[in-house]
Amino acid sequence: MKKWCQRIPLPLSGVMLGMAALGNLLQSNSEVLRTICGWLAFGMLVLLLLRLVFCPDQMKADMKNPVLAGISGTFPMGLMLLSVYAKPFIGKAAFIIWTLAIALHIALIIYFTVTFIFHLKLKDVFTVYYIVYVGIVVASVTAPAYNAAAFGNGAFWFGFICFLFLFVLVTVRYIRIPVPEPARSLAVIYAAPLSLCVAGYVQSGTPKSYPFLMAMAVGANLIYLAALVQAVRCLKLPFYPSCAAFTFPLVITAIATKQTMMCAAKMGHPLPVLRPIVVAETVIAAAFVVYVFCRYMAVIFRPLSKSEKS
Repeated sequence: MKKWCQRIPLPLSGVMLGMAALGNLLQSNSEVLRTICGWLAFGMLVLLLLRLVFCPDQMKADMKNPVLAGISGTFPMGLMLLSVYAKPFIGKAAFIIWTLAIALHIALIIYFTVTFIFHLKLKDVFTVYYIVYVGIVVASVTAPAYNAAAFGNGAFWFGFICFLFLFVLVTVRYIRIPVPEPARSLAVIYAAPLSLCVAGYVQSGTPKSYPFLMAMAVGANLIYLAALVQAVRCLKLPFYPSCAAFTFPLVITAIATKQTMMCAAKMGHPLPVLRPIVVAETVIAAAFVVYVFCRYMAVIFRPLSKSEKS
């Protein structure tokens, strides 16, 4: 069991997050699709927990790597989303899970800051830094489910301010230092932070400002286009766990555009021009999530090799 669990990559948590978010994106189209996405995300959560139980040393080693430690933030982010899925079935226990997920993410922020930010090396800076510091905005997206809009508002502003600083730092790194092939897919994460901030602002941000919302939405979609080009280019590369970056960033952009359209209409500024953009981004996001999920499952559930059996 241990040898099999060793083949489960930590970035699977990013696919779990992307699948859970995809379910929310598709909910208005089909409750059945949302349920399927939820169960698939839950299945990946189980795999990650098995890895944690049977391979704790591997997890400790991962947390010493700035890239993998950053990616680990997708685990509490995904847990926040899955708590909302589970709420109709487990009631108040969902709030406990949500709270624990937030606490886990805050602990990661502290650990990452002390371990890597206090000893900053530009070559170790990757887009995964967004996951650590802006990822907490998932709490803003899910806060209304727990009547915690005030906390969600605070999480939004924390994440948004972090995004402004990190955008400069990460961009300088990517301009100055070449990125090794296994990590090239991580550039797609660029699409996530500002789009996540849009979604968090719509759900919990106060007070609402139409110009501010539109400025974020336009910026998010411009970054999305650049990230999408990078994602298509990276499809030519061999499979690397970093391709998990093709999931949540593309999904959250579609969610952000969809919520921008709905929020703008409520504010008296209907934007029907966004409807075909939402459809296109939704199709693209779903295609990438399914593709990455299938690639991951092919690696995890492939037959054991002779070396793995011995």
